[in-house]
Amino acid sequence: MIGWVIALAIVAILGAAGGIGWSRLLKEHKEARSLPLNAVDFDKLNDGTYHGAYEGGMYKWRANECDVTVTNGKVADIQLVGSEDPGAENTDYEMLYDRVIEAQSLQVDTISGATLTSKAYLQAVENALLQAQRE
Repeated sequence: MIGWVIALAIVAILGAAGGIGWSRLLKEHKEARSLPLNAVDFDKLNDGTYHGAYEGGMYKWRANECDVTVTNGKVADIQLVGSEDPGAENTDYEMLYDRVIEAQSLQVDTISGATLTSKAYLQAVENALLQAQRE
Protein backbone atom coordinates (compact mmCIF):
# COMPACT_ATOMS: atom_id res chain seq x y z
CA MET A 1 0.00 0.00 0.00
CA ILE A 2 2.78 2.45 0.92
CA GLY A 3 4.52 1.64 -2.40
CA TRP A 4 1.43 2.76 -4.33
CA VAL A 5 1.20 6.00 -2.36
CA ILE A 6 4.86 6.77 -3.08
CA ALA A 7 4.41 5.92 -6.76
CA LEU A 8 1.33 8.17 -7.01
CA ALA A 9 3.19 10.99 -5.24
CA ILE A 10 6.07 10.71 -7.70
CA VAL A 11 3.68 10.73 -10.67
CA ALA A 12 1.91 13.80 -9.25
CA ILE A 13 5.20 15.66 -8.74
CA LEU A 14 6.41 14.82 -12.25
CA GLY A 15 3.06 15.86 -13.71
CA ALA A 16 3.15 19.21 -11.89
CA ALA A 17 6.76 19.84 -12.99
CA GLY A 18 5.86 18.98 -16.58
CA GLY A 19 2.86 21.31 -16.47
CA ILE A 20 4.98 24.19 -15.18
CA GLY A 21 7.62 23.57 -17.86
CA TRP A 22 5.00 23.38 -20.60
CA SER A 23 3.42 26.63 -19.38
CA ARG A 24 6.77 28.43 -19.56
CA LEU A 25 7.46 27.05 -23.03
CA LEU A 26 4.07 28.27 -24.26
CA LYS A 27 4.76 31.77 -22.90
CA GLU A 28 8.09 31.90 -24.73
CA HIS A 29 6.48 30.70 -27.97
CA LYS A 30 3.73 33.32 -27.67
CA GLU A 31 6.35 36.03 -27.18
CA ALA A 32 8.34 34.88 -30.23
CA ARG A 33 5.22 34.66 -32.43
CA SER A 34 4.23 38.21 -31.52
CA LEU A 35 7.46 39.93 -32.66
CA PRO A 36 6.15 42.73 -34.93
CA LEU A 37 9.07 43.19 -37.42
CA ASN A 38 7.60 46.29 -39.04
CA ALA A 39 9.64 49.24 -37.75
CA VAL A 40 12.05 49.62 -40.69
CA ASP A 41 11.42 51.77 -43.75
CA PHE A 42 13.63 50.15 -46.39
CA ASP A 43 13.39 53.30 -48.53
CA LYS A 44 15.30 55.33 -45.94
CA LEU A 45 18.51 53.42 -45.24
CA ASN A 46 21.93 55.05 -44.89
CA ASP A 47 24.96 53.22 -46.24
CA GLY A 48 27.21 51.47 -43.74
CA THR A 49 27.50 48.33 -41.69
CA TYR A 50 25.24 48.06 -38.67
CA HIS A 51 25.30 45.61 -35.79
CA GLY A 52 22.03 44.20 -34.53
CA ALA A 53 21.27 41.91 -31.64
CA TYR A 54 18.21 40.19 -30.28
CA GLU A 55 18.40 39.09 -26.67
CA GLY A 56 16.49 35.90 -27.34
CA GLY A 57 13.23 36.60 -25.60
CA MET A 58 12.00 35.51 -22.22
CA TYR A 59 14.41 32.60 -21.77
CA LYS A 60 17.23 33.79 -24.06
CA TRP A 61 16.92 30.63 -26.17
CA ARG A 62 17.09 32.45 -29.47
CA ALA A 63 19.67 35.15 -28.75
CA ASN A 64 21.59 36.13 -31.88
CA GLU A 65 23.64 38.92 -33.41
CA CYS A 66 24.27 39.99 -36.97
CA ASP A 67 26.00 42.63 -39.07
CA VAL A 68 23.96 44.19 -41.87
CA THR A 69 25.65 46.06 -44.71
CA VAL A 70 23.68 48.72 -46.58
CA THR A 71 25.07 49.86 -49.96
CA ASN A 72 23.41 52.47 -52.17
CA GLY A 73 20.47 52.54 -49.76
CA LYS A 74 19.81 48.80 -50.10
CA VAL A 75 20.54 45.85 -47.82
CA ALA A 76 23.50 44.21 -49.56
CA ASP A 77 24.75 41.66 -47.02
CA ILE A 78 23.79 40.11 -43.69
CA GLN A 79 26.22 38.06 -41.65
CA LEU A 80 25.43 36.07 -38.51
CA VAL A 81 27.95 37.12 -35.85
CA GLY A 82 26.79 34.88 -33.03
CA SER A 83 23.93 32.77 -31.80
CA GLU A 84 22.98 31.25 -28.47
CA ASP A 85 20.20 29.26 -30.12
CA PRO A 86 20.70 25.55 -29.38
CA GLY A 87 18.96 24.71 -32.66
CA ALA A 88 20.88 27.21 -34.80
CA GLU A 89 22.57 24.51 -36.84
CA ASN A 90 19.11 23.35 -37.95
CA THR A 91 18.03 26.80 -39.11
CA ASP A 92 19.04 27.89 -42.58
CA TYR A 93 19.61 31.49 -41.53
CA GLU A 94 21.56 32.18 -44.75
CA MET A 95 18.45 31.38 -46.80
CA LEU A 96 16.44 33.67 -44.52
CA TYR A 97 18.97 36.49 -44.93
CA ASP A 98 18.95 35.97 -48.73
CA ARG A 99 15.17 36.39 -48.69
CA VAL A 100 15.51 39.71 -46.85
CA ILE A 101 18.13 40.94 -49.32
CA GLU A 102 16.05 39.88 -52.33
CA ALA A 103 12.79 41.35 -51.01
CA GLN A 104 14.36 44.37 -49.30
CA SER A 105 11.89 43.68 -46.55
CA LEU A 106 11.59 41.80 -43.28
CA GLN A 107 8.19 40.52 -44.39
CA VAL A 108 9.58 37.30 -45.88
CA ASP A 109 8.70 33.63 -45.57
CA THR A 110 10.28 32.10 -42.51
CA ILE A 111 12.20 28.83 -42.58
CA SER A 112 9.78 25.90 -42.50
CA GLY A 113 9.90 24.19 -39.12
CA ALA A 114 11.84 27.08 -37.58
CA THR A 115 9.31 29.91 -37.61
CA LEU A 116 10.04 31.20 -34.11
CA THR A 117 13.80 31.00 -34.56
CA SER A 118 13.49 32.72 -37.95
CA LYS A 119 11.61 35.58 -36.33
CA ALA A 120 14.39 35.92 -33.76
CA TYR A 121 16.99 36.20 -36.54
CA LEU A 122 14.82 38.77 -38.32
CA GLN A 123 14.48 40.75 -35.09
CA ALA A 124 18.28 41.14 -34.91
CA VAL A 125 18.29 42.33 -38.55
CA GLU A 126 15.54 44.83 -37.73
CA ASN A 127 17.49 46.10 -34.73
CA ALA A 128 20.51 46.68 -37.00
CA LEU A 129 18.46 48.43 -39.66
CA LEU A 130 16.79 50.75 -37.16
CA GLN A 131 20.24 52.32 -36.79
CA ALA A 132 20.51 52.70 -40.57
CA GLN A 133 17.27 54.64 -41.08
CA ARG A 134 17.52 58.23 -42.28
CA GLU A 135 15.28 60.72 -40.62
